[in-house]
Amino acid sequence: MTFRNQFTETFGIEHPIVCGGMAAVGTADLISAVANAGALGFLSALTQPTPEALAAEIKRCQELTDKPFGVNLTILPTIEPVPYEEYRDVIIASGVKIVETAGSNPAPHLPAFKEAGVKVIHKAVAVRHALKAQSLGVDAVSIDGFECAGHPGDDDIPGLVLIPAAAKALDIPIIASGGFATGSGLVAALALGACAINMGTRFEATAEAPIHQNVKDQIVANDERDTTLVFREFRNTARVARNEVSEQIAKLGAQPGATFADVAHLASGARARQEVLAGGDVNGGMWWASQAQGLIDRVATCQEVIDEIVAEAEQIISRRLPAELASS
Repeated sequence: MTFRNQFTETFGIEHPIVCGGMAAVGTADLISAVANAGALGFLSALTQPTPEALAAEIKRCQELTDKPFGVNLTILPTIEPVPYEEYRDVIIASGVKIVETAGSNPAPHLPAFKEAGVKVIHKAVAVRHALKAQSLGVDAVSIDGFECAGHPGDDDIPGLVLIPAAAKALDIPIIASGGFATGSGLVAALALGACAINMGTRFEATAEAPIHQNVKDQIVANDERDTTLVFREFRNTARVARNEVSEQIAKLGAQPGATFADVAHLASGARARQEVLAGGDVNGGMWWASQAQGLIDRVATCQEVIDEIVAEAEQIISRRLPAELASS
């Protein structure tokens, strides 16, 4: 059985599985392995310190795979200005034909991408945001349920409701994101109206992910309860791995009159990259993880992860579901 649908045909990939952009993780090492396994992966543009560094990383990925891959461009307000237009121009000049946008409205960048024949997937956490992205002309939407790592928004709608609600409202392909790590999740997402699944945490726990083995092992050891929500008081809710630092952030944020400045030193991205992802101290900083941790039981290669998910999904559709229906 092969899962060919609107998504795989539109984006030219073998399996309806996506590895979305992950800061400090979405490098050529991981994304080329995802592509070679038949899925669609996204380099993280802003993981590279300059547009020139992104051009070099795209070239490195192109040398490691001849299959399609994309680049994530996350557009957020920053203290130091980010040359988003220069990153965008590098993506186009490098011949990348798929982009994942996230954060702020991608409208300023869409004309240039469209003119260059680049397909755009926009990440959204609510149906109303997905509809807005569709009206702007994006080619697909990745819809993040409340289970996801990162920023799930403030509506707290889990995927079981959000995915079919988005599928009912939208005309373009939908990628289901948040809490996916198994073949049964892929089958469920397809049944709910999505064309593919997006996985982040599952791909962190792979041999090719450029993070310390201690972090990968901690993801395997954790269960579905081992995340916590932070920044809710600042209207910037984030789901992260539960550890000493994230629990301290949550506690400080709950204090009357707290501001982000009170937790900024703990939530530092540089601290997470150096102490956790590179250094292996899983309590050394705040790091991203979804509730899918409860579904991950080993570190494997990207090829193994994707093959197992596809095989499980095929077994459910061809054997388990027919057997269940026949016995009813």
